[in-house]
Amino acid sequence: MKKIFNTKKAPAPLGPYNQAVMAGNMFFTSGQIAINPENGHLVLENIKDETRQVMENLKSVLNSANIDFENVVKSSIFISSMEDFNDINEVYGSYFNTTNAPARETVQVAKLPKGVNVEISMIAIIY
Repeated sequence: MKKIFNTKKAPAPLGPYNQAVMAGNMFFTSGQIAINPENGHLVLENIKDETRQVMENLKSVLNSANIDFENVVKSSIFISSMEDFNDINEVYGSYFNTTNAPARETVQVAKLPKGVNVEISMIAIIY
């Protein structure tokens, strides 16, 4: 059986999906982009601020299930340019204990929703 999660502390889905789904003890987030949930505006001033907003959105989605980044076992990062990799990685890494960081892939894609530069999704486990 699956349980649906949506929180007003993260942006509302842009289509027919939910912010997260829990199946058993696995928690799957949908990809988050840098929409500020308080005003609905995109945060695109620079890649570090954009990535920070994405991570804060993911934090809110995880917190809706009373979990946090320590529960994350896998992340998928989609970026529009590998030239942004180091800056994205720096911000992303600041949210994790490096000895307990999740598995991850980072993939450059041709285009992301709303013209953003980074989208991240996560899989977490609930102990």
